[in-house]
Amino acid sequence: MIKILLVDDHAVVRMGLKMLLNTNPEMEVIGEASEGNEGIKKALKLKPDVVVMDLSMPHGKDGLSATTELKKLKPEINILILTMHDDEEYLFRSIQGGASGCILKSAPHDELMSAIESVANGDAYLHPSATKRLMEEYLGSVKHDGNDTYNLLSDREKEVLTLIAKGYSNKEIAEQLVISVKTVETHKGNLMEKLQMKTRPELVEYAVRKGLLGYGI
Repeated sequence: MIKILLVDDHAVVRMGLKMLLNTNPEMEVIGEASEGNEGIKKALKLKPDVVVMDLSMPHGKDGLSATTELKKLKPEINILILTMHDDEEYLFRSIQGGASGCILKSAPHDELMSAIESVANGDAYLHPSATKRLMEEYLGSVKHDGNDTYNLLSDREKEVLTLIAKGYSNKEIAEQLVISVKTVETHKGNLMEKLQMKTRPELVEYAVRKGLLGYGI
C-alpha cells in the first residue's frame, strides 16, 4: 500500500485526487494540506510514502519552497510535483529542490498513478515533454562552449535580462511581458544565480558583452 499525502490549495482538486487515487487498491490518501507549511507538518507526522505537491500555492508556503525544506528535514521522503506549468524553469528548480518527479495537472489519470508508483519505488519520473526538454537542454549545452552560461538561461530569462540591461524597472518589465512583478523577480533571481552575478550593473555589463543591446564591447 502506497501512503499518499496531498498538498494543494484547491479543496476541489484535493477531493478529486483523493477519490481517484483511493480507487487504486494499492494506494491510500492518508492526509491533505492546503499549503506548504501545513504540508511539511503533516508529512513529518504522517510519514507518507509519497507527497503529491502542488507547485503554485499563493497562500502560505509555495510547493517549491516546501519541497526544499521538507527534503532537508526528511531526505528520504519522495515528492512528486504537480504543476500546470510546462516550463523548463519550474522543472529544473523542482529537481534542484529535491523533488523525485514532476507531472502536469493535465496528465491522464493512469499517468499520474504510474508517476506515484515510480516515485514510491525510489525512481525518478518526468512527464514526456519534460524529458524531451531535458535532453534538448543537455544536447544544447554540449554543442556550445561550456563556459558560455548564457545558454543555461530560458527564453524568458533572456528577455528579462535584456529589459533589465535597457534600464526597465521590474514593474515595467512585468507590463511589457504581461506577467506579475513577482514572476519578474523570480526570473531575475534565477538568471543572476545561473550567471553567478549579484548586482544590476554586472547584468548590464554582461548584456552589453553579449550584444543584447545592439552593440558589444
